[in-house]
Amino acid sequence: MNLFADIRALVIDSLNAMTAEGALPEGLAFDAVAVEPPRDAAHGDMATNAAMVLAKPAGVRPRDIAEVLAARLAADPRIARAEVAGPGFLNLDLAPQVWAGLIETVLAEDGDYGRSDMGAGQKVNVEFVSTNPTGPVHVGHTRGAVFGDALASLLEFSGHEVTREYYINDGGAQVDVLARSTYERYREALGHVPAIAEGLYPGDYLVPVGEELAREVGDRWLDQPEAVWLAEIRDFATEKMMDMIRDDLATLGVEMDVYFSEKSLYGTGRIEAAIDTLRDKGLIYEGTLEPPKGKLPDDWEPRQQTLFRSTAHGDDVDRPIMKSDGSWTYFAPDVAYHYDKISRGFDQLIDVFGADHSGYVKRMKAAVSALSDGKVPLDVKLTQLVKLYKNGEPFKMSKRAGTFVTLRDVVDAVGRDVTRFHMLTRKNDAPLDFDFDKVLEQSRDNPVFYVQYANARVHSVLRKTAEAGIAAGAPVLTDAAEFAVARKLAEWPRLVEIAARTHEPHRVAFYLYELASDFHALWNRGNDQPELRFIQEGDADATSAKIALPRAVSVVISAGLGILGVTPAEEMR
Repeated sequence: MNLFADIRALVIDSLNAMTAEGALPEGLAFDAVAVEPPRDAAHGDMATNAAMVLAKPAGVRPRDIAEVLAARLAADPRIARAEVAGPGFLNLDLAPQVWAGLIETVLAEDGDYGRSDMGAGQKVNVEFVSTNPTGPVHVGHTRGAVFGDALASLLEFSGHEVTREYYINDGGAQVDVLARSTYERYREALGHVPAIAEGLYPGDYLVPVGEELAREVGDRWLDQPEAVWLAEIRDFATEKMMDMIRDDLATLGVEMDVYFSEKSLYGTGRIEAAIDTLRDKGLIYEGTLEPPKGKLPDDWEPRQQTLFRSTAHGDDVDRPIMKSDGSWTYFAPDVAYHYDKISRGFDQLIDVFGADHSGYVKRMKAAVSALSDGKVPLDVKLTQLVKLYKNGEPFKMSKRAGTFVTLRDVVDAVGRDVTRFHMLTRKNDAPLDFDFDKVLEQSRDNPVFYVQYANARVHSVLRKTAEAGIAAGAPVLTDAAEFAVARKLAEWPRLVEIAARTHEPHRVAFYLYELASDFHALWNRGNDQPELRFIQEGDADATSAKIALPRAVSVVISAGLGILGVTPAEEMR
């Protein structure tokens, strides 16, 4: 059930009737007609812009349309009041029985309330994390992991078929550095002093990798030239790092469906096939790029390169695809990787990148547009930096990683649920402050606590009523605070579709905070007005009617937290 969609359908039916009667001209498009929560709750339960958006194409004053529409809507038993405001806005109040029916629907549909078929089974690939396999997942990638996983869950909840994917960057020079770093830890395991030179990875996380390698091969590679051991240690260390990364992600509750290796693209003809596809479209050519704008680098010299005509698909400049020495640029395997995704039949691609990849967005969008003939959209979501604080001061805590704070550090300090929820309390492209004290604070200012506390309060009521043998019955709403909670519950299906359409799971966290706030306000009113308390002492029937609303609140909070990957709290400790 989507109450906003139901009332919008009523508005559209009324507009069609007005067209049939000649009050509106034929051929008007109603796509822009919306039914939304009013900006000010005092204006009503819902508002529609129908008269405002149809006035100009209809050649009729908006207020004239609104007055006729209001009269038609008021005749429907679901509408208690339809009032024209200002130049032609239309505010609506729904009948009390509508809100009671909504609560019953939430309880009947339970965890399926708010689910949508909007996605119509479209196949969506969400690629996220994709950190280099050279160490543990750090706190910056943690934000991308939470965002990507929550977005995937949101899309599933709205009717999409989702694949969670990790791109293993194991084809570049960084894995050679990993192999050399591991070799030094291997030497250390055999009793030698490691030479952790500048440019190698210094973190202690490679110590057990070196020890395991020593157990497997003994001293076979000790004092041997790099050419003897580099390839084998590179594969060994990459595998161990990916095991560590999988464990880190599991700590956060993230499970990938696919791990795709960049290395699998090399020497298999897959990069060549992707580039040949672009060449067949006339998008690959030999040319010389203009120098970078601004100050000319000292080492700049124009040189002939193989270029992708990405400007034909919205990019600012054409991009090198092959270097002058005949080797591929870093961009080439990324093109081939996205061509592979397209070939697997996905209808949408979503890439979750760190903010440092902002310069990569246009070229990747251009490549996907060219390879799919514009049929497969690519949305690139950038996640901004996370700044860590403790007691209001910048905080660093990791020795194991060498130079950065790991995912496991954060989860060990505050727990998985707190980490995940707080990572979604800001829009993905806004910087995020993570204060270890504040995220554990038990106050209204901490949204994690505030939402969980609302759910725990509901369950405290349900435990007491269950002990008394009282179940939720037909709801009865009488107070403005009760209707405020019901109105917020009605927004949930609409919110899910908006958040899924815009790829913004943080909207779910914001909504849950608002729902919790309305619920706590109702709870507090019950402290002063006993008739609003959920448990009516000595009156089982009244209690049964009262507890339907908080039970519905818990249904929606649990569904929302499920999308965020957070376990709903049934009691606070």
